Amino acid sequence: MMVRTNRKNMILYGTYAAIGIAFGVPFLSSNLYLLNLLSLMLIFIIFASAWNLLAYSGQGSLGHAAFFGIGAYASTLIATKTGFSPYITIFLGAAFAACIGVLIGLTCVRLKEWFFAMVTFGFAIIVQTITVSILSPVTGGWDGIASPRLLNPGIPAYQMIEYYSVLLITIAVIVFIWYVMKSRIGLAFSAIRENELEARASGVDPVRYRLLAFAMSAFLAGIAGALQIHHIGYITPEIFGVDLSFWPVTYVIFGGLGTLAGPVVGTLVLTFIWEGLKMAGLTFSRYILVGILLILVIIFLPKGLVDLPDKVQRWKKDHQKTEQVVTSSLK
Repeated sequence: MMVRTNRKNMILYGTYAAIGIAFGVPFLSSNLYLLNLLSLMLIFIIFASAWNLLAYSGQGSLGHAAFFGIGAYASTLIATKTGFSPYITIFLGAAFAACIGVLIGLTCVRLKEWFFAMVTFGFAIIVQTITVSILSPVTGGWDGIASPRLLNPGIPAYQMIEYYSVLLITIAVIVFIWYVMKSRIGLAFSAIRENELEARASGVDPVRYRLLAFAMSAFLAGIAGALQIHHIGYITPEIFGVDLSFWPVTYVIFGGLGTLAGPVVGTLVLTFIWEGLKMAGLTFSRYILVGILLILVIIFLPKGLVDLPDKVQRWKKDHQKTEQVVTSSLK
């Protein structure tokens, strides 16, 4: 009980420390590159957390960039046509992504994991094709279109205000996911993931809850996509790329699948590793090194980096037991 209490206290204090550091970074450094990097990193924490929420219900998507991009395009077009602030259209675009997610979910939530994953992968390709062909008069085709910035660059210290805006939205998303995981909905997601037959026997409707998870995940992915595009100020169909669908998967597996902290830890660590390798002058070899790291984590830390402290603690206990056995045998 004491160990569990200490662990909870460590997690709580660690969370407070992380939030404090996140709020203090702009005051510790005036480097605009760092501020931009942190803003994009926060956006991908939202994206990875959205994917992780879907995985928490036992579903795996290989085409989540579709909802990332749909949210971005919808928010951009609404902001452009109506003149609404991006702070409003972000959520309208995300709602549109969620609606599309429900429609796709109605056709594939009954499928097994890998069939479901391939359907979402194919859907991302279809959406990209439609964007550059049928919808090109509106989307600009491969050339893309300008997207209203989150804030007018003429506003003093607008980069800092944007960063704090993204940070607050990220915190709100994580708190929302935490609430869902701890609620009856989260228990239903977990039950479906662990044993669908037992969940059904307990009165849980797998189709209904999987559809709900898909809608929530698509909505959060849409928020992330809209935030990124309004931060950058331009959008092209490359936003539906395969790499954007695989990054959240990589972040979550690296950090810890099915955990609240997993997407956060995975995104933080991999982003700084990626940027560090980039500053060291590595280009394509970065992919190889990150791939090797991912393989090592899967082999030695199948529960992700969040399990590292427990892994070290177990190793220490085993080492102490071994020493005691050796000592007693020598006596």
